Amino acid sequence: MSSLLKQAQEMQRRMAETQRSLGERILEGSAGGGAVKAYVNGNQELQAIKIQPAAVDPKDVETLEDLVTGAVRQALQAAKELRDREMGKVTGGMNLPGMGF
Repeated sequence: MSSLLKQAQEMQRRMAETQRSLGERILEGSAGGGAVKAYVNGNQELQAIKIQPAAVDPKDVETLEDLVTGAVRQALQAAKELRDREMGKVTGGMNLPGMGF
């Protein structure tokens, strides 16, 4: 039982370290050929949005909104995939309930 507890504590430590590391990694999503870029960290937290001036047309705000949405979705998907890969390394591919991935 002591060995199992130690293994669980080690996994918990490794998971916390992985989450900290993910928070430092920035992933990018883009839309409109790079006219709009969204940056999220590995914990799926939006960090920044960059918009090239040419993408801003006051007469067509809807297109800009769509580009921003697309870039954010792409960045979040990249972050989710990274998180799943990195956490899978810690858990050995086990899907642990309540772990948020």
